[in-house]
Formats: sequence, C-alpha cells, structure tokens
Amino acid sequence: MIVKRLGAALALAVPALALAHTGAGDAHTHANFASGLLHPLGGADHLAAMVAVGVWSALAVRPVWVAPLAFVAMLVLGALAAFAGWQVPAVERMIAASLLAVGLLVALRVRLPAAAAVALTGAFAFFHGAAHGTELAGGTGAWPVLAGMALGTALLHAAGIGLGEWVLRRRRWLGALAGAAVALLGSALLLRMAL
Repeated sequence: MIVKRLGAALALAVPALALAHTGAGDAHTHANFASGLLHPLGGADHLAAMVAVGVWSALAVRPVWVAPLAFVAMLVLGALAAFAGWQVPAVERMIAASLLAVGLLVALRVRLPAAAAVALTGAFAFFHGAAHGTELAGGTGAWPVLAGMALGTALLHAAGIGLGEWVLRRRRWLGALAGAAVALLGSALLLRMAL
C-alpha cells in the first residue's frame, strides 16, 4: 500500500519537479555568479545528480574526489561546447539517464576503477553542462554564471560525499534507499519524455 501511494505521489510530483533546464534564453534572467551558484538547487534533476555523484564517490570510488572532479570539469566543457554553438543531441534524455545510472550505482554500491568512474561521470556531466551552456549562450554574464554553477556543483558533490560517509558508517540501507530514489526520479523523467 505504501509503495502504491509513493508511486502515485511521485507521478504527481514529476511535472512539478520538472527539469531545471528549460531551453535557451529563459533561464538565468539575473545572470551573475550568485545565480549560477544557486542554480544547481533549482531543479530536482540537478540536486539529485550532484549529491548522488558525491554519495557514490564516498561509498564506492577511490580516490573519493576523482568522480566529482571529472563531473565539474566535464560540466564546464559541455557548457563551453554549447557556447561555441555545438548542438548536443538528446541532452534531457541523457540527464535523466544519468540520474537512473548514478542512482543505481549508489543503491548497489557499484565499485568501478577510477578511470571508469571518471569516464562515466564525465560523460553524463558533459550533457548537464551542454544544457546549461545552451541556456547561457549569448547571454550577458554567462561566464560568472558558469563559474558559480561549477562551484555550486562542487559544493553539492562535497555535501554528497559527507552524506555518503555518514551513510557508510551508520546505515547501509539508507544508501540503497537514496540511490533507488534517484534512480526512480531518472526513470520517471525518462518515462515522462517518452509520453
């Protein structure tokens, strides 16, 4: 019964959770460093992805900083690609897929070699960055926003690492539950895009 209610609540919440990147020109109306810093908090997809990468890093990636660093670097690279006019296909689908994948990595505590963790998180981060770069391209203040976004992302990764360390020491089932929730969000977003 609880699972059905949770599923119904999630289905109702998905439109409200909406993706934080809505298209070129309609985001970051107050383009400055602070808006970029706060932007990762503006959508469930951002918040879940950034924190989940940190949690997974704490639980299963060594050295712990390698996946978050790759994520931030490739997020910036993806934004720069969009600034340069590259049209990156399937951005929103890949962002949703990143939630599904990273959620499963957290839930199952999948251990990957550092190079594989870097490649996986970096690939997904490129799409996150491309979405932001498309929104910011041509806008005034794009560089300060991007700098703030990179710092905001790194801070959320650090929060995820702290949360992951706490979960690792205390309750293994909490990590599995959190990962499943992120994967469920990714699945719901993918389903919503397919409908």
